[in-house]
Amino acid sequence: METEKIDNKNIYYPPGGILMWILILLELITFGIALIVLAMSSKENPVAFLESSSHLNATYGAVNTVFLLTSGFFMATTVHQFKKKDFKKASFYLNITMFGGVLFLILKSLEYYEKIEHGFVLGYDTFFNFYWLLTGFHVIHVLVGLIILLFMKRSLTKKTAMLEDVEASAAFWHMCDLIWLLLFPILYLVF
Repeated sequence: METEKIDNKNIYYPPGGILMWILILLELITFGIALIVLAMSSKENPVAFLESSSHLNATYGAVNTVFLLTSGFFMATTVHQFKKKDFKKASFYLNITMFGGVLFLILKSLEYYEKIEHGFVLGYDTFFNFYWLLTGFHVIHVLVGLIILLFMKRSLTKKTAMLEDVEASAAFWHMCDLIWLLLFPILYLVF
């Protein structure tokens, strides 16, 4: 029996599969709704929002943006090398991708520690409730993404990885980048 080849140019078979893209769309809608509610809530007490947001370190946010975007670039390079069947280079670039994710989490942990030390915890005020919930949910996505990439690394090492899996992993990782690109300016720069 002949195996049917997937037409990657078909809209029903985007890189990573249609289910991954449905998940990404749902995640973006979830974060988008939360950011709209954040913006609406800020109208109720703009002075308090401005005061609370002044306690965020935009440098941390900017450096974390660089970490994630660089990591995303290396994830795209991983896919490119995988398509060229250069599994050694793909594995190398995947390591750099994961390193960028770990750097993001380390810096975010340092930022969280500083917020806790100064008493800016969940429940402090409305702004920090949004801050903790949105960034915490994003951190969970990055952690899940790193776990997915670890499994991908294992598959690359064993040379059992399939293109659909590599592309799905990349799509999830890029979703983490995109969500951060929404969170960073709104939380750190707008208020």
